[in-house]
Amino acid sequence: MTSIRKEISIDVRPEDAWAALRDFPAVHERLVPGFVTDARMDGDDARIVTFFNGAVARETLVGIDEEARRLAYAIVDGPLEFVHYNASAQIFPDGEGCRFVWIIDVLPHERAEVVSDLMERGIGVIKTTLESHAAVG
Repeated sequence: MTSIRKEISIDVRPEDAWAALRDFPAVHERLVPGFVTDARMDGDDARIVTFFNGAVARETLVGIDEEARRLAYAIVDGPLEFVHYNASAQIFPDGEGCRFVWIIDVLPHERAEVVSDLMERGIGVIKTTLESHAAVG
């Protein structure tokens, strides 16, 4: 299994970043608009997401930890045919802003480069989106 970790400092209050991250159904509106173009709930704990490239995946919510400001999810069906895909994103206070940490564990290893490239693009969108909606101060 390959673990991929991306981190970025964001100039927003941790509670504002957390409010956007924990809003599982609204990922396409509050966290990564344009990167995820649509999301709709499929039951209580799953969402169907459509990405900028037309790919569609079913993501299951694994858990939300309010105290740790951590959300975990898994892709259970998608175009890259993962054997295993588990992700977590967490918000940490960082000075007057926050640090966004995104970790994805993926199998097969051959998918790691594609996933890493997508994460790099996605985390940039997260920073831009959050900073444009809730600046520190």
